Amino acid sequence: MAAGDVGAASVVIEKAVERHLGALVALRRDLHANPELAWHELRTTEVLARHLAETNCTVTTLAPTGLLAEIGERGPMIALRADLDALPVHDTTGLPWASLAPDVAHACGHDVHATALLGAAIALSAVAAEGLLPGRVRMIFQPAEEVMPGGALEAMAQGALAGVQRIYAVHCDPGLDVGRVGLRVGPITGAGDRLEVRLAGAGGHTSRPHLTEDLVFALGKVITELPAIVSRRLDPRAGFSVVWGMARSGSAANVIPDEGMVAGTVRMLDPRAWLDAESLVRAAVAQVVAPYEVVAEVIYTRGVPPVVNHPMAVEDWAAAVTRVAGAAGVAPTNQSLGGEDFGWYLDRVPGGMARLGTRTPGGPTYDLHQGSLRVDEAAVGLGARLLAEVAIGSLVNTGWSDSPL
Repeated sequence: MAAGDVGAASVVIEKAVERHLGALVALRRDLHANPELAWHELRTTEVLARHLAETNCTVTTLAPTGLLAEIGERGPMIALRADLDALPVHDTTGLPWASLAPDVAHACGHDVHATALLGAAIALSAVAAEGLLPGRVRMIFQPAEEVMPGGALEAMAQGALAGVQRIYAVHCDPGLDVGRVGLRVGPITGAGDRLEVRLAGAGGHTSRPHLTEDLVFALGKVITELPAIVSRRLDPRAGFSVVWGMARSGSAANVIPDEGMVAGTVRMLDPRAWLDAESLVRAAVAQVVAPYEVVAEVIYTRGVPPVVNHPMAVEDWAAAVTRVAGAAGVAPTNQSLGGEDFGWYLDRVPGGMARLGTRTPGGPTYDLHQGSLRVDEAAVGLGARLLAEVAIGSLVNTGWSDSPL
């Protein structure tokens, strides 16, 4: 495919998205008003399938929820991925299309991701109809990103990556103006695991701690010393972090309890350090509680690996952003320790995630996972164009060496 053909495909993509923009925004509002939690995205799946039936994509339904849609008949295959699930959060936006489901909201922008990917499918169908699609593209509408270890594993088990050579995705960034896209080579999000430590030991009266195993004191040592010990046993460049979110023990000020627990998350940016984290945490807990003779149970739930962007994938993204929004649209972005199950795909094939700006220029900055999250809906059309553009660009990028097409 010549450079002129890439330009011609870009024109087709722009016109197709512009022609369907009103319907795409309406769809995004519909999805926002009708959010569904992980593994329960039944209506979302049905609505997207109905819209995809109007394209020339081949659609396969995943179980229990989600879809695969494929366009193109021959040649190398690129995958584009969006997530479908909402969060157990109360929608406080007050918008006409605010969530109708009690205490469930699209507070992470997955409604934007899904709608943008549908828009990309529509645009790529138009490109294929013009004979300008230089390969195949699979759209992965994935369920259950918000739960560990993430719906990506189930989607892959059902063939989402079969034959795929590279994969791309966007994620809403409410700290970045709409029209700008955050890019970064290497780790862009962190591994995220869940940790719970339960202690048990002889309780008693607070006047006689020497006759007990002083469980609350031991629990406090776990809270303060575990993060310090493990951080000294890992390379500081791994970005290791333990943060506790819950601690529970006892019911009276003058009673030393016989059990207690603390729970939190373990996060890091280095995928190699992630492989060692569980064993280091378990050894550190044993070391911390040994002087107090309490019994410790460590429940360590591995979550998701870091999202590590391939340099060539970031190059593909930069080229796509430049075609859509100009060179000024490319923005550097910081690493985040937030988890994202897109990392599982990148553990199998190279690719990259871009951060899609959703803040209205000059407007307030919202935060993800908050019921107040608002997005500038111009991001819907831009996201659709960007996903379609990065697929075309990746299919013709001959600079890749470790994953030749």
